[in-house]
Amino acid sequence: MDSENNESGVCGCCGPLRPRYKRLVDNIFPEDPKDGLSKSDMEKLTFYAVSAPEKLDRIGAYLAERLSRDVVRHRYGYVVIAMEALDQLLMACHSQSIKPFVESFLHMVAKLLESREPDLQVLGTNSFVKFANIEEDTPSYHRRYDFFVSQFSAMCHSTHEDPEIRTRIRVAGIKGLQGVVRKTVNDELQAIIWEPQHMDKLIPSMLFNMQDSEDMDRVGHPSTPSVAGQDGEENPAALAESCFRELLGRAAYGNMNNAVRPVLVHLDNHHLWDPNEFAVSCFRIIMYSIQAQHSHHVIQQVLNHLDTNNKNTPRVRAGIVQVLLETVAIAAKGSVGPTVLEVFNTLLKHLRMSVDFELGETSRRNSGTSVSSGRGKESEERIVQNAIIQTIGFFGGNLPDYQRAEVMMFIMGKVPVYGTPCHTLDTVKIGHQGTKRIQTMLLSSLIMVTSGFKAKSMAAALPPPFLDPLFSISLMEDSELRQLVLEILHNIIDRHDNRAKLRGIRIIPNVAALKIKREKISKQDVAFMKKHGQQLYRHIYLGCKEEDNVHKNFELLFTTLAVLTIELANEEVVIDLIRLSIALQDMALTNEENMPMFIRCGIMALVAAYLNFLSQMIANPPFCQHVSKVIELRNMDAPYLLPEHIFRDKCPLPESLDKEDKLLYFQTSDMAECLAGPGYNAERLSIPYVPQVTDEDRLTRRKSFVDTISIQVDIMSNSLPDKSQLAEEITFETLKKAIDTTGLEEQEREKRRQVMEKFQKAPFEEIAAHCESKANMLHDRLAQIFELTIRPPPSPSGVVSISAGHTQYQSVPVYEMKFPDLCVY
Repeated sequence: MDSENNESGVCGCCGPLRPRYKRLVDNIFPEDPKDGLSKSDMEKLTFYAVSAPEKLDRIGAYLAERLSRDVVRHRYGYVVIAMEALDQLLMACHSQSIKPFVESFLHMVAKLLESREPDLQVLGTNSFVKFANIEEDTPSYHRRYDFFVSQFSAMCHSTHEDPEIRTRIRVAGIKGLQGVVRKTVNDELQAIIWEPQHMDKLIPSMLFNMQDSEDMDRVGHPSTPSVAGQDGEENPAALAESCFRELLGRAAYGNMNNAVRPVLVHLDNHHLWDPNEFAVSCFRIIMYSIQAQHSHHVIQQVLNHLDTNNKNTPRVRAGIVQVLLETVAIAAKGSVGPTVLEVFNTLLKHLRMSVDFELGETSRRNSGTSVSSGRGKESEERIVQNAIIQTIGFFGGNLPDYQRAEVMMFIMGKVPVYGTPCHTLDTVKIGHQGTKRIQTMLLSSLIMVTSGFKAKSMAAALPPPFLDPLFSISLMEDSELRQLVLEILHNIIDRHDNRAKLRGIRIIPNVAALKIKREKISKQDVAFMKKHGQQLYRHIYLGCKEEDNVHKNFELLFTTLAVLTIELANEEVVIDLIRLSIALQDMALTNEENMPMFIRCGIMALVAAYLNFLSQMIANPPFCQHVSKVIELRNMDAPYLLPEHIFRDKCPLPESLDKEDKLLYFQTSDMAECLAGPGYNAERLSIPYVPQVTDEDRLTRRKSFVDTISIQVDIMSNSLPDKSQLAEEITFETLKKAIDTTGLEEQEREKRRQVMEKFQKAPFEEIAAHCESKANMLHDRLAQIFELTIRPPPSPSGVVSISAGHTQYQSVPVYEMKFPDLCVY
C-alpha cells in the first residue's frame, strides 16, 4: 500500500487492528483511480452492510470523510468512486438504519454541489436524483431540503462562459429540482416545500429556462407534452417544462396560490406581459397541468394581479386580460367554482377604468397637450377594452345555459340606462360619451354571451329584469345601440339558427326553399307573447321611425319580425304582426312626424319584405297573391318602395308618396278577406295598432311620444255635486238622452283633446298643483274612512279622547256594551 493509501487508514503500521468496515471501505478504492470501483470488494462491502445494518451509519460517515478529503485535494477520480459506492449501498439497503446513512449521503452530495467544478456538481446532482427515486419505508421527521432547493436553483441560473458547460449545469439544476419535487411532494412531513420561500426559488428557475428556449411554439402546446429533440435530456427548456408540469400536477388545493404567485412575479420582473406570448404559454401549461377543480384558484390569482396592476400601462393590462382569457377558455369547460360572477365583476370594473383613462386622455388632448401621444394612449386603451370584451364574451359563451342566464342578468344590471340607478357604473362622472362607450361595449359582450344560447322557454331567457332595460336602450337615439339590442334579441329568440338563411332584407321568392326549421309553439311561449308581445311590437314600431336608421337597422328589424314569426307566432300573434305592419305603412304614408323620405321608403320596403315572408310562412294562397300583386306593381311604378332598390347606393327618392294610389299599398280589407275563415280572427285587423303606454320613455334620452299615444286621464271634480243635483227626475226625455250616445262620443273626444293639450302646454307648476290638490283630497277621504272604521272597542275602563288638547277618559258601563252573540249565553 503506497503512502496515499496509508494516509487513509487510522494507523499505517497497525492496519489489521482497524475496524472491519473501514478495511472494507478502503479496499474498494484501487491504487489507480482510472481502474474504477473494485466490483468484488464492493460486493463484500454491500454484503457486510446488509448483514450488519447497524454499521451503515459508520460506513456512511467514513465514506463522507474520505470524499471530503479527496474533494479538497482535487483527487476527483476517488470522488467518483466514493459516490458510486454510496449509490450502490443506497440502492441495496432498505432497512430502518438507512436514515443515518442518508444523512451522510446528503452531506456528501452537498459537498459536491458546493464545489465550483461543473463535473462535481453534475455528479452530485445525478446521485441526488437516484436517491430521489428511492421510496423509503418510513418518513423522515427531521430531514430538510432547503440547501438543495437553493443550490439547484442557483445552478438553473448558471452564467458560465462556455455554452455547453452552462447547458450541462442548468440541466443538472433542473434535474435536481425535479428530484426535490418527487422526494417531497408526496411526503406529508415535507409540506414545507410548498411554502413561499421555496416556491419563489423553484418556479422562477424553471420559467427562466423555459423562457430561454428558442422554440417557443413547442412550449405549452395543449395537446401533447413537450418532447425534447434528439438530445432531449440536454435541452433545459424541455426539461424545465416537464418539471413545471409535474410540480403543478402534484399541487394540492391549499398550495395552488403559492405555486401561481411566483409565476406572476416572474412575468412582472422580466416584463413579459408585453408581448405576452410567453405568459400565455405559461398559463396554458398551468391550466392543463393542474387538477380541474383547482382552476378557479388560478383565475382568482390572475384577477387579483389585474387589480394590482390597474394603473399600469394599457399594454400590460391588455396582456394580463388576454392571459385571463386563456385561463377562462380552458376552465369554462370544466369547473370554475364560485368565481363566475367575480370574474365578470372585476372585468367590468376594469372596463370602466379603461374608459375613464381614455376619456381623460381625450380631454387632455383637446386642451392642447401632445397630440400623437394622446392618440396612441387612446388606441392602446381600446386594445384593453377589446380584450376585456373578448374575455367576457368568450367566458360567458362557454358556460352552461343555467349559468349563462345568470351572467346575462349580471351584465345587463351593469349597463347604464338613463334614469335608473346604476350602482357600479357612475355615469355622472364619465358623461354622455363615456356612458355610450360603456353601453356599446357591454352590449357587444352580451352578444357574445348570448351567441348559441338555447333557452327552453322565452320567459326564462327574457325575464322582465333583463327585457325592460334592454328595450329601454332600444329607444335611444343612437342607431349603433339599437342594432346591438336587436342582435341580442336574435341570439335569444332564434333557437333554430334560421337567421343565416334569411340573408338580410329582401323579397324572398320562395321561402320554402330556405328550409326553415321550426317547432310547435309551447304553452310557455304562448303565455310569454300574451304578456310581453305588445312590448316587442312597440319597440319594433318605434325603432322603425328613427331618423338615423341605416340599411343595417332595417335588415335587423326585418330579421326580428321574421324570427318572431318562426319561433313565437301562433294565429293570434300573426294577426298582431299584420296589424303592426299596417300601422307602420300608415305611419310612413301620413308622416305626422316629418320623417325623411329615405326612412319612409325604408319602412315601406320593410313592410313589403316582411308581409311577403309572412304570407308564405302561413301558406295562405290568397294572402300570397295579394302581396305578390302589390310587389309587382311597385316594381313597375314605385321601385323605391322595395328593399332591393331603396337600400341600393344612390337610389333616387321621390318627392312625396302618393296616398291615393291604393294599389301600391297593402290594404287591410283585402288581407282580412284572405284570412277570413277558421283559424284567424280577421275582425281584429280592423282595429288599428297603437303602441301601449310604458314608463320607458322616461328612462331614455329621446323626444316625447305623447303625440303617438292615446292617454286617458280622469280628472276628479274639485267640488262634489250637491245632493239636489244627484236626485234628478226620471222622464221619457231623460231616457231618450241616455240611449242617444251620438253626442257623448264627441264630448269624450273633446275632453281627451283638452286633457292632452293641458298636459302638453300647461306649466309644470300648474300640473303639480293640480295633482297635489287631488292627492290632498284623497288623503282627507281616506282619513275619514279610517276614522269611521278603525275605532277601538268600548271598554269599561274608559275610552281615551282628546279635546282641546286635554286627555279625557269616558267610562262605558258594562250593561251598555254590545257583545257578539257567541260571547253571550
